[in-house]
Amino acid sequence: MNLITIKTFDNTVDAHVLKARLENEAIVCYLFDENIVSINPLYNITVGGIKLKINEIDKSKALEIITEIENTPSTNEKDEKISCPKCNSSNVFLNHRSINGLGAIISVISSFLLTIFPFYFKTIYKCKDCGKEFK
Repeated sequence: MNLITIKTFDNTVDAHVLKARLENEAIVCYLFDENIVSINPLYNITVGGIKLKINEIDKSKALEIITEIENTPSTNEKDEKISCPKCNSSNVFLNHRSINGLGAIISVISSFLLTIFPFYFKTIYKCKDCGKEFK
């Protein structure tokens, strides 16, 4: 049994969602470095993120499932396709954490001075093509 890393993540939620989807298709998977990244997210870069590993023989089937998931357009609460208002692209970041505005500047300065993680941000959409942030 030769394990290969099929994808890496920076949070446990996305890792478990894909793991559950692959396991639903009878692909045995394992998460590596999940606990260290969950305990201290700043170690994410050091350990290379949460790694989803599968058997090498399941690689083609897993890649088909991942491609299908990534090519499915994102929708909002009303089941409407999310697209950028500027360039009409559906290639968007979901739940992007934006730190624009006065509150964000105060948060960044105070987190730097107190050496803590920034506590203020807005969760919005961000277009991957043109960089526009929108709600």
